[in-house]
Amino acid sequence: MADWSFFTNHGLVLATIAKQPKSTAREIGDTVGITERTAHKIINDLENEGYITKIKTGRKNRYRIHSNVPLVDEGSDVAVGELLAMLGWKRRRTLPSKPVPGTTSDPSS
Repeated sequence: MADWSFFTNHGLVLATIAKQPKSTAREIGDTVGITERTAHKIINDLENEGYITKIKTGRKNRYRIHSNVPLVDEGSDVAVGELLAMLGWKRRRTLPSKPVPGTTSDPSS
């Protein structure tokens, strides 16, 4: 088996959150094959760039994906939701939220 992957750890963490938005950082790390500390760092990166929002629920976090945010690649007009859809993600119905800076104002996109 190759010692490389088509997806970065950031992409794998995002895909894991898409499938299991109530996962802990430890569970995300175990799924992706990284440490809990690295999972926390990547989750913070994704939140800082506007790909996800952490929602505190008691002592745990739940994550909401902003599927209309464009991928990081220069000149890409593909939104993160399109990539996740190719990986089998099905968007859950959510209440309208505030638009993410730098994106369209339509929360359903």
